[in-house]
Parts: sequence; structure tokens; C-alpha cells
Amino acid sequence: MTRARSAGHLLIVFVSLTSAAVLLSAQEPQPPKVSPARNNPHLGNKESIRSGMALYRVRCADCHGLDAKGYRGPDLTALVGDMQDEKLFQTLRKGVPGTEMPGSTAPDDELLLVIAYLRNMNAASAAEPAPTGNVENGQRVFTAQCAGCHRIGMRGGRLGPDLSHIGAARSRSALVREIRTPAEWFPPGYETVTLVTKDGQRVRGTRKNEDAFSIQIMDTRERIQGYLKADLREVLYEKESLMPAFTTARLNDNDLNDLIGYLTTLRGPDSTVR
Repeated sequence: MTRARSAGHLLIVFVSLTSAAVLLSAQEPQPPKVSPARNNPHLGNKESIRSGMALYRVRCADCHGLDAKGYRGPDLTALVGDMQDEKLFQTLRKGVPGTEMPGSTAPDDELLLVIAYLRNMNAASAAEPAPTGNVENGQRVFTAQCAGCHRIGMRGGRLGPDLSHIGAARSRSALVREIRTPAEWFPPGYETVTLVTKDGQRVRGTRKNEDAFSIQIMDTRERIQGYLKADLREVLYEKESLMPAFTTARLNDNDLNDLIGYLTTLRGPDSTVR
């Protein structure tokens, strides 16, 4: 009996000491995690660059263009040159909050392949010069022509997309296309629809949510409205945007250049229309 009690006591002491050691170990500061991009084995490797190109074209080219000069997304050849590999890796992994750039769940090695491809492309081509324009006049043009539908910070309309981060989310060429010919591409949640009720009323707006049985839109007075499809005569999915096409007759090239110069300065929630 005495031996059993002694053995039990020793076991309790051992467990207590082990728990204390684990607790102390958990409280000790851990060394910072080394980024997988710190020593990218694919940099400069022709086969890796080719594999990175294939991944880029499937996952990135729709927004940034096949040449990475930008389409809906920004010009990567300009951004990559100023960004360390560790930062670039984190951007690919986590995305860019407030923009349409999503995070990635791809394996680390695939992101490193894409980085190797972008580094090779950046070394092979010089970045385009930064767009110029009269920013103050561009802001006046925005206030007069755009602020009724688009917000910057806490000011402006809600019918169109929030543009507080547009300078980080779009290339110059993409901005020109989306201002001159907005029907070419609809941002998710801003597709144009017209709902026809059973009594013949027509409600036009942007589609916000839809399933097999219902649809929710923001109408042109910025009111969110939901309808059961059973209560509608028809749902018309339009090819035209609610945003008018700003042709040269509506917005001359000089004012367009100034407007884009202003939009490229909008890179965060603190941007405001003065």
C-alpha cells in the first residue's frame, strides 16, 4: 500500500512538472516564421518560369492581362519592381482588402512559381511611365459626373461600385475602357436587370442577390428591393450598363486624362471628395 501511494505521488509530481514545462515553453517568444519566398528556388529557372507562366495565365491574366500590363487589375510590371518577394508572396496569399484581388489557397510552391514568372517578366520589360493629369480638375470632373453613383470614403452615391481603392485595383487602360465603354464588363453585384411585375410595372436596377426562387436588386433610387420570382412576369438581364458610356462627346480626352489622374490617387478608405 505504501509503495502504491509513493508511486502515485511520483506520478502526480511528474505530470505537474511536465505541464509546467509545456506552459513555460508556450509562453516563451517564438522565432518569427520565415516566409517561403525568402529563398525562392525557382528564381531564374527556365522550367520554373514556364510553369509559373502557365499558372499565371489560368489564374491571373483575366484581371491583369496576359502581359501583366493590367486589364481590370493594375499593371503588375510596375508594382512588382517595388515589392520584395516576401511582400509579394503575402499579397498573393491574402489578397488585397477592399479590392477584387482575392486571396489564394494554392500550395506555397505554386505561388513561388508565379513570383518567379513575374520577376522574369519584370526584368524583361520596362514599366510604363506613371499616368499624368490635372488631379484637381479630375476631382472636379468626378464630383460633377460620377459622384451621384459612386462613393469615395463617406461621400457619393451607392448605385455604382465604391471607388475608394480604385487606384490600387485598376490599371489606366482598364479605367479608360470602363469609362468609355462600361457595358464591356460588369463588376459582380452590378449587373443591370429589369424586373417586370405581373401588373406590367418595370423596376430597373443592379442585381445584388439571386437564387432559383427570388431576386434582390438596388433600384435607380438606391432602394434595396426583393421579389419572389413567382410574383414576376419576367426578369430581363440587360447587356447595357446603368452607367452611361462617356464618349468624347460627353467627356473629352483632356478631362478623361485628368479624371484618371485623380482616380489613380484613390488607394484607401481615407480618400474623400473635397
